[in-house]
Amino acid sequence: MARSQPLFGRVTLIGLGLIGSSVARVIRRDRLAREIVACDAAAAVRDKVLELGLADRAVADPAAAVAGADLVMLCTPVLSYGGLGALIGPKLRKGAILTDVGSVKQAVVDALAPHVRRGVHFVPGHPIAGTENSGPEAGFAELFRGRWCILTPPPGVDARAVERVAKLWRAAGMEIATMPPAHHDRVLAITSHVPHLIAYTIVNTVSDLEGTMRADVIKFAASGFRDFTRVAGSDPTMWRDVFLSNKDAVLEMMGRLYEDIALLQKAIRHDDGDTLHKVFARSRQIRRGIVQAKQA
Repeated sequence: MARSQPLFGRVTLIGLGLIGSSVARVIRRDRLAREIVACDAAAAVRDKVLELGLADRAVADPAAAVAGADLVMLCTPVLSYGGLGALIGPKLRKGAILTDVGSVKQAVVDALAPHVRRGVHFVPGHPIAGTENSGPEAGFAELFRGRWCILTPPPGVDARAVERVAKLWRAAGMEIATMPPAHHDRVLAITSHVPHLIAYTIVNTVSDLEGTMRADVIKFAASGFRDFTRVAGSDPTMWRDVFLSNKDAVLEMMGRLYEDIALLQKAIRHDDGDTLHKVFARSRQIRRGIVQAKQA
């Protein structure tokens, strides 16, 4: 959706992996900014970003990258946010918007809020979209289409700044929801974080099998296991940071999961087909609800 007036003058994207490079593609496609500044510590990434035409400039220094920016978006692993906040906080101009794409929100607020000066608008966000691939080559503008973006603005933040961030994500094709960061973290713990943990665990179990068994599991992988391997192929640094940053919510949901697994374990041991059928039928209804919500 091309527009005569861009939504932002200068946008700085810090971290040009899958999400950052996909955002850059959306901004380019819809002319949402007059200038895109890319910031990444890796020279190879900066070179690739310029080669792909995803930014007007690519720099290594975050403090230099945010100078004069209207919108700064952090797209790096969440445990890097505290250090980045200390570097960029003093350089953010009055009226600038600071946002992010992290999969955890309370830890993001805790890490960045102390570095946000008066007059800077802080709008944490989480576009719930992704693939198992990473790097600037992996991005594509359609990544976000039909998905949800959750914004968790602190109390008192300028509503106009929140709406500008929301407009960017709507241009990408996303639906917008707002909620407190702690609630976001509990919801995502069960919808995203624990499923990733299960996938990593199951695939890692295969790596510990003896040679012939492991080879046959890989050779004859059924669709369910293939889905687990896709999820387990995600960026290990990003997901390490997610689990360490959302430990309370993840541990709470893991406790509930253990109880449900114990129930199924008991039902199987005692040939309790009624309990198994009841659990499976209820799970099927959840799946149908996800399909109806067009999130399948």
